[in-house]
Amino acid sequence: MEIIQIVGLGMIATFLALIVKEQKPIFALLLTVFTGIIIFLFLIDKIAIMIEMIEELAVSANVNLIYVQTIFKIIGIAYIAEFGAQIARDAGQGTIASKIELTGKVLIMIMAIPIISVIIETILTLIPAATGDL
Repeated sequence: MEIIQIVGLGMIATFLALIVKEQKPIFALLLTVFTGIIIFLFLIDKIAIMIEMIEELAVSANVNLIYVQTIFKIIGIAYIAEFGAQIARDAGQGTIASKIELTGKVLIMIMAIPIISVIIETILTLIPAATGDL
């Protein structure tokens, strides 16, 4: 029933932000950011358990942990960029939000290059060598 607590916290913060926004918009933004951080902190234990389970599965499947860690970093970049972009949008800064998203996408592509190269190498080893004989 943790979801009820999180949704309840979110709803209370939303109502408070709407009330405060008319008088002090900066306090409404700070309340929004603070609530997002509290929700994230609430999830850290759950995320840690999930990461441990996936690492155990990777070890049992003989998957190189470097690739699993890279995927975790990519997922982390995506979530952090999305969180930052949403905060920027809440503050009325759509252009900054777009730049945060673009930066996240570029960093994800850079992090994915080693994984993509391994996939391409694997595919090339599976395809028989092309010969001139038809």
